[in-house]
Amino acid sequence: MIGERCCTYVNGRSEAVLAMNAKDGQFELEEVFRAQYQRIARVIAGVIRDHGRAEELAVEVFLNWSRHPDAHGRGADGWLYRTAVRMALNELRREARRNRYEALFGLLSSHAAKPSPSPEEIRAAKEEEEQVRVVLNSVKPRDAELLLLRMSGLSYDELAETLGINAASIGTLLGRAERAFRKEYVRRYGE
Repeated sequence: MIGERCCTYVNGRSEAVLAMNAKDGQFELEEVFRAQYQRIARVIAGVIRDHGRAEELAVEVFLNWSRHPDAHGRGADGWLYRTAVRMALNELRREARRNRYEALFGLLSSHAAKPSPSPEEIRAAKEEEEQVRVVLNSVKPRDAELLLLRMSGLSYDELAETLGINAASIGTLLGRAERAFRKEYVRRYGE
C-alpha cells in the first residue's frame, strides 16, 4: 500500500484534521501528513499510475500546504485534494510533453517503449487507460478534477467542500463533466 513503508498513518477525514491538536493556532504539518497522506497519494496514483512518483508528489502537496497558512484549518483537506489532483494532471502533461520531445528527437529508449506483447485483455486495458488520461488532459481542468475526485471515492458533500462548490450543484456539474468527457472521448477514439 502506498505510504506504509514511509510513515504510519491515520485514515482521516476533515473532522480528524479539525480535532488535531493545534500549536499556537497552527496545525502541525506532521499530524496533517499522518492523517491525510495515504488518501492524497492514492488520489495521485489513480491518475498517473506510478506509485513511486505519486508518493513524491504527495509529499510536495504537503510541503506546499505548509507554506500556505491560509489553507490551514477547516478547509485543509479540500485544499490538499485540489492540489493533489492539479499536481497529478500537471504530471500527466509533463510526461506527455517529455514523450513528445523524446519521440521527436528519437531518444525514446527501449525500456520506455511498450512492453512485449501480453494477452489481449491486458493490452486493451492499458490502451484504454492511456486514452482516458489523454481525454482527461484535454477537458476543462474543473471537469477533470470533478471526475478524478469522484472516481477516488469522494461523496458529493466531500466534492463540494473540496472544490468550494455548492453541494446542490455537484450532480449537475458531474453530469456536464461526464458528457464533456464522453464527447471528447468519442471525438478522439470513436464509439
